[in-house]
Amino acid sequence: MRAESSRALIGRQAEIRHLEALLGAARRGKGGVLVLRGEPGTGKSALLAYTRSAASGFLVLDGTGVECETELPFAALHRMCMPVLGRLGGLPGTHRAALEVAFGVAPGVPDPFRIGLAVLELLGGEARQRPLVGLVDDTHWLDDASARAMAFVARRIATVPVALVFAEYPSGPAQELPGLVLGGLGEAAARTLLSTAIRAPLDDRVRERVLAEARGNPLALLELPRTGGFEPPAASAVSRRIERGFLARAAELGPEVRLLLTLASAEPTGDAGLLWRAGHRLGITGAARNAAEGSGLIEIGTRVRFCHPVARSAIYRAAEAEWRHTAHRVLAEVTDPLTDPDRRAWHRAQAGTGPDEDVAAELERCASHARARGGMAATAAFLERAAALSLDPGRRTERTLAAARATLDAGATETAAELLGTVLAGTLDDHRRAEADRLRGRIAFTRKRDGEGPSLLLRAAGRLAGHEPERARDCLLEALEMGLVLGAGEVLDLVLATARVAPPPAHRPDMLAALVVLLTEGHRVATPLLRRVLTGHEGAEWVRRPTLAALLAVELWDLGTHDDVTQWLLKVGREDGVPAKVGLGLAHVAASAAHVGELDRAEAAIAEAEALDGVFCGTPWEYSRLHVSALRGRRKEALGLIEAAVAKARGEGRAIANANWAAAVLHNGLADYPAALAAARRATADGDLVFAGMALPELVEAAVRCGEPAEAGAALESLTERAEAGGTAWGLGVASYARALATGEEEHYRAAVGHLAEGTMIPYRGRAHLLYGEWLRRERRGRGAREHLRVAHELLSRAGMEAFAQRAAAELRATGEPPGSGSPRAGGPLTTQELRIARLVATGATSREVAGRLFLSPRTIDAHLRSIFRKLGITSRRQLRDLSGGVLGD
Repeated sequence: MRAESSRALIGRQAEIRHLEALLGAARRGKGGVLVLRGEPGTGKSALLAYTRSAASGFLVLDGTGVECETELPFAALHRMCMPVLGRLGGLPGTHRAALEVAFGVAPGVPDPFRIGLAVLELLGGEARQRPLVGLVDDTHWLDDASARAMAFVARRIATVPVALVFAEYPSGPAQELPGLVLGGLGEAAARTLLSTAIRAPLDDRVRERVLAEARGNPLALLELPRTGGFEPPAASAVSRRIERGFLARAAELGPEVRLLLTLASAEPTGDAGLLWRAGHRLGITGAARNAAEGSGLIEIGTRVRFCHPVARSAIYRAAEAEWRHTAHRVLAEVTDPLTDPDRRAWHRAQAGTGPDEDVAAELERCASHARARGGMAATAAFLERAAALSLDPGRRTERTLAAARATLDAGATETAAELLGTVLAGTLDDHRRAEADRLRGRIAFTRKRDGEGPSLLLRAAGRLAGHEPERARDCLLEALEMGLVLGAGEVLDLVLATARVAPPPAHRPDMLAALVVLLTEGHRVATPLLRRVLTGHEGAEWVRRPTLAALLAVELWDLGTHDDVTQWLLKVGREDGVPAKVGLGLAHVAASAAHVGELDRAEAAIAEAEALDGVFCGTPWEYSRLHVSALRGRRKEALGLIEAAVAKARGEGRAIANANWAAAVLHNGLADYPAALAAARRATADGDLVFAGMALPELVEAAVRCGEPAEAGAALESLTERAEAGGTAWGLGVASYARALATGEEEHYRAAVGHLAEGTMIPYRGRAHLLYGEWLRRERRGRGAREHLRVAHELLSRAGMEAFAQRAAAELRATGEPPGSGSPRAGGPLTTQELRIARLVATGATSREVAGRLFLSPRTIDAHLRSIFRKLGITSRRQLRDLSGGVLGD
């Protein structure tokens, strides 16, 4: 639609105003993003062309998606960044290295989060010289890695002079970004465009038919009159008729010109030199180039551009198979195997007419490269094509299963299911049948969250038990993990029964064996085995199941081991370029921070996990969000989150247990003991791993306060077994104050305070002093009560546990002593990051602007601000500005 870009855009004045406002803001130093959404032909590309022409003084970056590149990770991002890669050497080392890995310049595994920050810094550095505008057409053809990185950047450009404009179909990948929906033109504008475009006389009946057929679609109004004939309106969609208009124009050209167009449509990079080298091999002449450009379908300069993305795809799909194969064969021949091996292999794969084991093996190697660069979608695409080209049925099956596994890891559950559906039963031995069952089980669990997933895993384990017992046990462990998430007792029983047919390895500790003992014989017997799994690195058993290992560490009340697993998970997630692992690690960081009373740090980790969730993947940060909100004790906020979590849980036992544990903590803090008792009963009912154990002290406290001593005693017995088996100061301290509540014996209060005195578990130490102080006051021992209640109020206030701190304050007042200020500055001095944020906010910058400057999310900034306010004893940004010359320094 390049021809239209040279004339005024008719009927798009509102959209033009939005684009001009975006460019104007960028000229003033404020970045922004706008997504143009619409069906093919509605003018998205024309508006991009208009933006290009209107961006005087801007550096224009092109990140358009190309169909042939969808499998090559970071291909579109690399193309967009090429004009500014000269600044790569000026980036900090970690950011420069991240982009070098992403763009294939250096070996390694990309870190998606760091790549997004590096691109933001790269663009920001160039934008200090002149504003930038990035134009991204056909987002549905972006490779997955580029799409995620561009979305990451788009959310963080508020404070740099960068404008991004995306064009996509209505259901494209950039749905969460702000945008405009382009419909058809109004009747008056459609008539004006038609009369402007068609200079020759047009029969009135033909004009009316064109207007009716086009339905206001600008490209249809330009292309349909060229075809000379029309089909009934119901025969095909407007977009299909537009394609036919381009094809009709191409059909008028000679064979040599059409071959050149096919060659250009198969070459996704727009590299004119590559196109001419390939054309030279095919004997294509300069006359063919002139004719191709004269048709208006293509423009060949330093870059090769089609008049519209629809024209490229239409010409490619309509070309004879022999011509497409020839084009890809020649492009493979002229592509450098050293600098661009993946694209060369892909061209080779598209050039053949039948199976070719050499090409299949090359594609398999490319899949390994793509996996190393974090491109799971590319890995799956290479393996799928390798399977299609495999001569040997067994190799085809092996590669198809590998493609399905990679596709599932990339998050494309339905595509993975379709791939599995192509596997022929006759090519499956027990090993491959088990792998197929395992993949189907993972798919079923993702889709339905019911017992079908674990059942398929159990079937896979049964196939493997006789000759591959270790793989069988791995399947059983995965089924057990699913069962624990679902809270399905029958699934757990089946796993325990089946585990007997596959003996544990003798050479290393085994997580499945430890879990079986835990579920059948209890914590005292199982804890030594669990300790070996979690701390004995023979075979690094927990490395394969780090999430389960982190949960088991908390089950043993062992925060040190939990932190070790968490840091490993974060490290490996960043090294492997797997955002899901990074998100899981951040969720566990948030959990640890909440347990030690660093609620601001917990919220910062949650905010970072949310940023990854919004751009890269889904993560279980919601669990920590509930816990933090409950500890803060803000009834309305916490109950809203809890209710939403229960509604979203779809019957999953762990999610429901977590929500009820959070509710029990909340209500105990608010001294609403009947509500706390009901929630704690629900949290402990199914014996969920971690959450049931963590809810036991809440159940003891609520039951004691509600006059249910038998229930408190049963909960205490279970808690004591867990805490004594774990043997940590955290567990023993919590069990001691629960026993003190149940028995009223002072020695247990003292024991609780003693166990927790030296550790970092501020919430639990504060609660131990609170409970002891409450007991002393009821015993009319005012002096001792005041001493412990002061400590409790100090600790709980410092942690931001408002409801529990208010309980301590009320108790202090009952002893005749007014509570202190809660030591608003007791959190210590501002950290370096907090100081940077405070200084920026003091200048009047918004959270979004500060986030863009510091490469963080606005939620992370808000979380830090809460910590800053608490430490400085203030409540508003205005007060922060008043402090800017003193506490904050220069």
